[in-house]
Amino acid sequence: MSDQYRRCVGMMILNTNNEILVGRRLDHPSGYWQMPQGGIDEDENPEEAVWREMMEEIGTNNAELFKTSNQWVKYDIPQETLDKLPWGKTYIGQMQKWFIFKFSGQENDINVETENPEFSEWKWIKASKLIENAVPFKRIVYKTILDEFSDIF
Repeated sequence: MSDQYRRCVGMMILNTNNEILVGRRLDHPSGYWQMPQGGIDEDENPEEAVWREMMEEIGTNNAELFKTSNQWVKYDIPQETLDKLPWGKTYIGQMQKWFIFKFSGQENDINVETENPEFSEWKWIKASKLIENAVPFKRIVYKTILDEFSDIF
């Protein structure tokens, strides 16, 4: 069953006000915001993947690892979205390990115009606004992660 889910990492990057970094996806016209995430390569462990993905998605790894989730969180992806993904014929969703980081850089270190950009823009958002601004099929994931790390907020 879990081989139907792509192994991924997700990152909740917090600023000094405990606001969360989110980006607006280039490939999804919905206007929803999401936290950075990405696949785990075959030769990587989750922690290696999250640092690589951070560089690939926001152009910096000026952050300190703060906490790691105790669980892997699965979610299904709607077929119309899967059809647009390069791996969409292989998997029905994703299974993610989540990492919480404290951002230690300057705001101008964040650059979503990377070599293979995924976001058109980024911003900081309060935890209380995260779920309502997320694409509906990721809301349960975000709720699960916010619940696990509720002591932070």
